[in-house]
Amino acid sequence: MPTISVVLPVYNDEHYISQTLDSILNQTFPDFELLIVDDGSTDNTSNILKDYAAKDSRIHIFNQANKGITLSLNRGIRKSSGQYIARADSGDLSEI
Repeated sequence: MPTISVVLPVYNDEHYISQTLDSILNQTFPDFELLIVDDGSTDNTSNILKDYAAKDSRIHIFNQANKGITLSLNRGIRKSSGQYIARADSGDLSEI
């Protein structure tokens, strides 16, 4: 069980998602899972997420039809297994 579950809802965020993911994955505290809920993106977001998930086993992607941020967050929280939950949005940058 990871210490922290980072829940990240995304929707059509191809221009920002790489920077957000890099900032989360480069944290000095490594004991976390990253739960990404793709809320029905129609741009290249899904492909970018798949590329990152193939390189880092801490990433778990959940795809769904567009339901909005609240339902996306709730799904991510239900899927989490960490002792603590951290919330992030696409476009957020996490400093080390």
